[in-house]
Amino acid sequence: MHELSLAGGILRVLEQTQEHDPFERVAHLRLEAGALSGVDISALRFALQAIAPGTCLEHASIDIDEPAAAAWCMQCSQSVAIQSRLDACPVCGGYQLQPTSGTELRVMELQVV
Repeated sequence: MHELSLAGGILRVLEQTQEHDPFERVAHLRLEAGALSGVDISALRFALQAIAPGTCLEHASIDIDEPAAAAWCMQCSQSVAIQSRLDACPVCGGYQLQPTSGTELRVMELQVV
């Protein structure tokens, strides 16, 4: 369950932000975890809730968006939608795909009190 270490990394980012721009606590946190990021959304949500007590995340509402994945096909030179890194190009059937979105894990919005 690497989501626990990811949650710890997210908390560190929030605490570093708190050091630079002091705030009491996080009211709302919106994350983005792409479909190809390898993150189990429910496990990440559970991990964030597990580490929240006693931190700036305690009592924060958390939303996690999961943007769809896309890739550039090197054989047919088109951007195509994919579901996993193992997919074939839906246009030409080739496997030379370079993911262009859906790999990200990032903090998108932070509301603090």
